[in-house]
Amino acid sequence: MNLGLGCVCRPVCWPFGSLLDSRHCVFALTLLTLLMQVVVEANSWWSLAMNPLLIPEAYIIGAQPLCSQLVGLSQGQKKLCQLYQDHMQYIGEGAKTGIRECQYQFRQRRWNCSTVDNSSVFGRVMQIGSRETAFTYAISAAGVVNAVSRACREGELSSCGCSRAARPKDLPRDWLWGGCGDNLNYGYRFSKEFVDAREREKSYPKTSYENARLLMNLHNNEAGRRTVSDLAHVSCKCHGVSGSCSLKTCWLQLADFRKVGDALKEKYDSAAAMKLNSRGKLVQMNSKFNAPTSHDLVYIESSPDYCLKNQSTGSLGTVGRLCNKTSEGMDGCELMCCGRGYDQYKAQIVERCHCKFHWCCYVKCKRCTKIVDQFVCK
Repeated sequence: MNLGLGCVCRPVCWPFGSLLDSRHCVFALTLLTLLMQVVVEANSWWSLAMNPLLIPEAYIIGAQPLCSQLVGLSQGQKKLCQLYQDHMQYIGEGAKTGIRECQYQFRQRRWNCSTVDNSSVFGRVMQIGSRETAFTYAISAAGVVNAVSRACREGELSSCGCSRAARPKDLPRDWLWGGCGDNLNYGYRFSKEFVDAREREKSYPKTSYENARLLMNLHNNEAGRRTVSDLAHVSCKCHGVSGSCSLKTCWLQLADFRKVGDALKEKYDSAAAMKLNSRGKLVQMNSKFNAPTSHDLVYIESSPDYCLKNQSTGSLGTVGRLCNKTSEGMDGCELMCCGRGYDQYKAQIVERCHCKFHWCCYVKCKRCTKIVDQFVCK
């Protein structure tokens, strides 16, 4: 059998072959297995955001073959796909929402949440158990909760509908609890079932790095979901003659996803460094600090500096990135360019200007061109 690794293994390595040949065979098989595992692990359900299937009917016709063809799903996720075909579009939308928010939150950082391909999405950088990886897992899990909860409310899914959340105790008696709220309970449960499936079906030695990473991923997935839940609020609409608001109807509504991103970015900044103890549990690296809760982000490895392109870490580097000459923050040229300096260019931009409100009811603007200075990292 030719493994494409410079050696040919005989059907039987010993006792007929030499001991050296048998060792080469075992080594080659082991190496091939590891390489195949890396390729498999590189794929992720996040790829549904890159190539989403937008037509729900496509899921109904030949469901099982379609689910088997979706790139990046684990076996457990494929089974859920077969049971909940109409959900897959919204899982993809949730992943896309998470990726967009990640790119917004990190737009002025060295690592800016760039996508590199349609299968692994973020590339090798996600193989490091860093703060950035923690944020990415959390924001994408939150995106699925958001998308599925709202799809339920809009009647797009066959297995759920409007929220059935209990009436808040502090809601005034004369206010009605009803309407059609976002189904947070269903979205939360389905996200937990689907997103966590990949980790749940794995098993590693308790004290191994792989187990530490598995626990880290599950923790951050949960932190993302809980952030969505924490920010959900009661929304009300007035009823009455001439807007007198003599009666109010209220329901549960998810917060704008930007607020979720802002909250998780704060958790990223205060994320807790963790290590694995002898019992196979994640514990805080520095016991002087308060232990992280299930709402906080955790990480197990330091982040690379992301200054230069590095294939082994997946860093894309900051060469060619725009920077702010006057800023002393991470978007400033000194930090963004890692001390390499920057080039200055003149750029022509087009923007809206001279906007006027017209009755009723629209705003009309002109388009103006101006020349601005731009600074780009060397």
